[in-house]
Amino acid sequence: MNTVKSITLTILLSLGAHCMAQDLIANQAPSDKKMHDISAVKLNRTIKADLSDPASDIYTNWTRSIRTEEGHVPANFKIDLRGFAMPTTSRQINSQFGRRWGKQHEGLDIKVYTGDTIRSAFDGKVRIVGWNGRGYGYYIVIRHPNGLETLYGHLSRQLVREDQIVRAGEVIGLGGNTGKSTGSHLHFETRLLGQPIDPSLLFDFPNQDVTGDFYTLRNRTITKGNLASTTVQQMAEQQQMREGAQLVSTDIPERAIEAAAAEEAAQDVATTVQSSKSKKSSRRSGRTSTYRVKNGDTLFQIARRHGTTVSKLCKLNGIKQNAVLRKGQVLRCS
Repeated sequence: MNTVKSITLTILLSLGAHCMAQDLIANQAPSDKKMHDISAVKLNRTIKADLSDPASDIYTNWTRSIRTEEGHVPANFKIDLRGFAMPTTSRQINSQFGRRWGKQHEGLDIKVYTGDTIRSAFDGKVRIVGWNGRGYGYYIVIRHPNGLETLYGHLSRQLVREDQIVRAGEVIGLGGNTGKSTGSHLHFETRLLGQPIDPSLLFDFPNQDVTGDFYTLRNRTITKGNLASTTVQQMAEQQQMREGAQLVSTDIPERAIEAAAAEEAAQDVATTVQSSKSKKSSRRSGRTSTYRVKNGDTLFQIARRHGTTVSKLCKLNGIKQNAVLRKGQVLRCS
């Protein structure tokens, strides 16, 4: 009898411990959910911050030019393809990337009908809403935090404006047959610093998916524009450009950096007299020398034009050397 009581007591105690454990797990659940919600809020804040000036660690300007964007990416740069949306549900590719009719075809032609929905491939900021009668027709260019820029051509209608922030999957336009086109389709391009990348390396339209979480530009360094040496170095020395973007090799020749630094130093010496005269003239007249930014301008060009240096321009205007210049922006030069 005592043995039966002992077994019964053991079972009851086990059941009690099990219930306590279950209660403990249940009590922890809301805490875990709360932590998940907090993490989600932090992530959303990060995304919003990136979208206000996407890929600012790569690009040094923001213009209406498709092919002459300035900046730097190192060799083996990883493009983050997560968080994507397919620009169209169409799976039919009419024309591939590459040589066509004796010219380079810099994107994919995907079969869509006039009025079909076209969506942004990633979160980003609209850089160009334009028209090209001898080419793209009505087109849109969007810059994304992963460094890519996507172009959508031959649209019948554009549904976004320049500088608008868009989300992956958001409707940006309608398919069409505008510009130099022989039938309704979407001309879709992917570019990095104005350089075209075959979209089929990133997007698998027949399967409506991306080719992987990341695409790596193996053993390729892209540097465009008249960048000050310090700007290039700052970009090259970043260990993590964004989540998932890893620098394996900067691949920037030391002699190139030294040459750029020497050119800056030589410019300082050559313009000392001119800069001094400009300052004296400004003091006499009581006026400050300013400059209104035009399309394609860089800090290096503006500094050289006004007999000063990039570092002095940045100090006068309270900006960084990799700041994005906007058309119409007024800079103080002395």
